[in-house]
Amino acid sequence: MTSKVTYLGDLRTQCEHLQSSNTFITDAPVDNEGRGEAFSPTDTVATALGSCMMTIIGIKARDLGINVEGTTAGITKTMAADPRRISGIKVELSFPASYDEKNRKILERAAKTCPVLYSLHPDIVLDISFHYENTISK
Repeated sequence: MTSKVTYLGDLRTQCEHLQSSNTFITDAPVDNEGRGEAFSPTDTVATALGSCMMTIIGIKARDLGINVEGTTAGITKTMAADPRRISGIKVELSFPASYDEKNRKILERAAKTCPVLYSLHPDIVLDISFHYENTISK
């Protein structure tokens, strides 16, 4: 097993990573009868996309010998109804430095090969942008 999820009541769960024993809580969002006091399960899916992309970028940057420490990903999740589902995810990756065009292309291509991206339903609209000190790339 990879993880264990325990229902705590009041639409809240505790998620445990079994190898490390790290945990986090999820709450149903306010617009779906919850308290919205923690990540919702769909928030974790959208956030996992940004985390995965940055992990793959980190691997590629290490191989290239460039520093991407401090890079951030702003995530915006859009929901749809009937059935309730994630309809869109916007990921804005912001790098604290500028790189030459070759390295930018390599990092962007790497980000778009992350396993979470490949695991998302094809109907989810993805808007992914890359920001490098005053420049934007899509």
